Amino acid sequence: MDAEQLKKLVIDSLEDVKGRDIVALDVRDMSGVTDFMVVCSGTSNRHVKSLADNVWVEVKKRGIVPLGMEGENTGDWVLVDLGDVVVHVMLPEARLFYDLERLWQVPVPGSDES
Repeated sequence: MDAEQLKKLVIDSLEDVKGRDIVALDVRDMSGVTDFMVVCSGTSNRHVKSLADNVWVEVKKRGIVPLGMEGENTGDWVLVDLGDVVVHVMLPEARLFYDLERLWQVPVPGSDES
């Protein structure tokens, strides 16, 4: 399964359990560690854990071995490392604080940010 297909599987897995504000960031030109980061919000610690667990289960069903999961004990930010795709499932407060979308944003040529 290539990175694009894995990204779609992750997004579908998050949507299946009502993940909120799902954003996929293409970081291929900015990171040698992963191709995509998928960021998603959950409504509670339990929901965040459930979203991350569902991603884990669904990729394993397809024969993909996740590299690891971190943060499941607290549930305010759970990271699922799938190699080509890294999934960040966060409570809205943590997501706002860490602002990963802005951090990994690609500046548009000719804009004030480039």
